[in-house]
Amino acid sequence: MVAPTLPNDKADEQTAQSSVDDPNATRAFEDALGKVLVADNCVTQQQLRHARRVQSKLSQSKSLAVVLQELSYIDRATLLKALRKVPEKLRLGELLVELGYLQETQLRSALSIQRDSPVKKQLGTVLVENHFLSEDKLLDVLAVQLGVVRVEPDFSKIDAQMLRNINPQWCREYNVVPVGVHRGKGVVATPAPNSDIVRQRARQVFGSKTVFALCRRKSIEEAANAFEKSLQRLKEAKSQVGGSEAVRMADQILAEALVASASDVHIEPMAEHLRIRFRCDGVMIPHKVIESELVDPLISRFKILAGADITEKRRHQDGRIVFEDPSTGQPVDLRASFYVTIYGEKIVLRVLSSKVEMLDVEELGLPPRALDNFYHDVLDTPSGIILITGPTGSGKTTTLYSCINYLNSIERSIITAEDPVEYLVEGIAQCSLNPKIDLTYNNTLPYMVRQDPDVIVLGEIRDNFSADAAIQAALTGHKVLTTFHTEDTIGSLLRLMNMNIETFLISSTVVSVLAQRLLRRVCPHCAEPYQPSANELKRLGYNLSDLGDAQFMLGQGCDHCRFTGYKGRLGVYELLVLNEDVKDAILQNRSSYEIRRVSFESSEMTTLLEDGLLKAVRGETTLSEVLRHLPRIEKPRPIDEIKRLTGTR
Repeated sequence: MVAPTLPNDKADEQTAQSSVDDPNATRAFEDALGKVLVADNCVTQQQLRHARRVQSKLSQSKSLAVVLQELSYIDRATLLKALRKVPEKLRLGELLVELGYLQETQLRSALSIQRDSPVKKQLGTVLVENHFLSEDKLLDVLAVQLGVVRVEPDFSKIDAQMLRNINPQWCREYNVVPVGVHRGKGVVATPAPNSDIVRQRARQVFGSKTVFALCRRKSIEEAANAFEKSLQRLKEAKSQVGGSEAVRMADQILAEALVASASDVHIEPMAEHLRIRFRCDGVMIPHKVIESELVDPLISRFKILAGADITEKRRHQDGRIVFEDPSTGQPVDLRASFYVTIYGEKIVLRVLSSKVEMLDVEELGLPPRALDNFYHDVLDTPSGIILITGPTGSGKTTTLYSCINYLNSIERSIITAEDPVEYLVEGIAQCSLNPKIDLTYNNTLPYMVRQDPDVIVLGEIRDNFSADAAIQAALTGHKVLTTFHTEDTIGSLLRLMNMNIETFLISSTVVSVLAQRLLRRVCPHCAEPYQPSANELKRLGYNLSDLGDAQFMLGQGCDHCRFTGYKGRLGVYELLVLNEDVKDAILQNRSSYEIRRVSFESSEMTTLLEDGLLKAVRGETTLSEVLRHLPRIEKPRPIDEIKRLTGTR
């Protein structure tokens, strides 16, 4: 990962002393921030005074922005929006400390590294390269500091008219990519929006009214590569005459699947035709039907792409396809499975995108109180096992990598064993297992401990051996992160017991279990208020008085959501932190019902169903999604009680 060059070198002209020991500047900034938040009705005057009182009584100094967020008065998006209106300005390091993105000691360390580096580096580069903070957070703050918007250029959505007078080499030379037109002005993205040379060259091409936005330097290179490949494809298309219909159809199906953001492509032979379906947001959606005469050529084409045997039609096969996304030019991995049926071979293509957004933990969607507990009682503990559990396709890997991203720093050694490696993370040692060459969990885990790691990441606990290895690693003082396939948090503990892991080992090593699911999000473009039916409330054991001030929403269907009423997905969570009462229940081999009851009483745990209901009453998802996907082990508590337990306003 390469940090963007800071547009203004003066942003880095600061010393450790001046950047953290100027209370007058900090106080003036916080006073100005408070006035903006009150003026914009983000907080009340009473809330601001309360935050100031809390801030003054803390034994460890915290900024006003951090205190306001910890009190759940504002979120990060509200804070960043307000910062743009604050007239008082802080330098980059000071602003990062004020926002809680950096600690003062970390800023001093970064400035020391910057000062001692033989090559002059800007502060932002030092911070990202040494994992003091993520590039995303740095860019968010830089955008505020420079008064510009932050974008991620998508070549497939760039206005073709803006590309007519430029070429990929020009984009690389000046670090500029056009984004589109907004209110009659051309918008271009660059990692250096304040650079005079960038502004001059861009305005020569796109006009004097050009607007500049901030982006990653890597985004420029990716867009330029996609631009180059699109020109090459256009040239090849003009030189070709005719072409195989099966080849064209296969490329079209894959391209349409990527446009639809499908996670899986199902190519299914029927009695008289071939049916194509996409899995979008976890649900199967019909795409098209292909005539019978194209069935055999199309299946053969996919076998050739996947490296499978086209002459073998009696046995199941697997393969891998690397397909170039025509809209971005980026390679996309697809895992191919060929399954023999009575009508022929069914193909399922799983899209394994290497360009998945790495979320911060706070962006996952955990309730406020659970998020605080997850940070302080789970991720910040020095050792122990963190289990992330749920069925296939529930977002476990995304959560796992969010935790890795949080823990990844210059002070920690992180090592992984995954099957396969799905996201590439700079700064950690990742191992992709390969059973074909006997690179398995069994012979990899002993070597991991010898690598002097602080954090060990196991892609998944699959059997007794991997479970025992995780336990042993935790017993020797390591932090272990892994995923597990169980229905809920208590189910994970019971399954470990059923794998013949001693209860005293479970209670002494497992720090927490996080269960999760993904529910479809109501489409914001066609959402309308609706009243749940009596049958839905009855299935939950609710009546209208239990719902409080619920605001249920239902998508009516539109072009944006392919007329499904849903667009995208959100996570629902159940966090169990093992306190002494829960550990004692495990040691005594209590039943799942008793362990769950102890968890409710002693740790104020909320269930998957309750978190799903909380998101439904806020209009983020629907009751039908909650009832269809979440386990209903016990009757949920009233909504007001759930809000109190989760710290939700």
